[in-house]
Amino acid sequence: MSPQTRKERERAERHQRIIDTARELAESDGWEAVTVRKLAERIEYSQPVLYSHFAGKSAIVSAVALEGIIDLTKAMRAARESAGSPEDALGKVARAYLAFAADNAARYDAMFVQQTDLAFGPEAPQPLRDAFGEIMALFVPFTDEADLAARTEVAWSSMHGIATLDRSGRLVDDLREQRLTILVDEWLAAVKARKS
Repeated sequence: MSPQTRKERERAERHQRIIDTARELAESDGWEAVTVRKLAERIEYSQPVLYSHFAGKSAIVSAVALEGIIDLTKAMRAARESAGSPEDALGKVARAYLAFAADNAARYDAMFVQQTDLAFGPEAPQPLRDAFGEIMALFVPFTDEADLAARTEVAWSSMHGIATLDRSGRLVDDLREQRLTILVDEWLAAVKARKS
């Protein structure tokens, strides 16, 4: 291995270690505890070394968010592909989304709550467009092109709202499955009403 290749590999490993440590610190103590100083202390790098990888905290949160979005996309895709019908896919993907949000609180917050450097919309990085595309794929069988993007945004907003309220303890645990059923039923009713 050439010295240049070794240095590039070491830099990539350092970069990933910073991301992993930030996520772990956020998982244990919350995102407010994640500072460049604390990360430097925890991973025993100087602050200038961290700044050579990331411009600041929002860049670190962005890196954690991108990794989370990739994992969420994989979970939604697997759920959609395992479904027996387009109607079944709606429930499976919503369930996968809500489970991911519940099981990955710090990453979910990085993705959709914390300040990041990520652009959303047409200029979004490919992982964000892929995630949006997975939700959009759910509605292709049910709606026309003119409503597809807006319907996808509403569906995403609904899942995000449920995930956020549920995680903060503002929803009744015993109604979790009923909420999911109502959500999917509402999606189906809306697209059926639009087509009639």
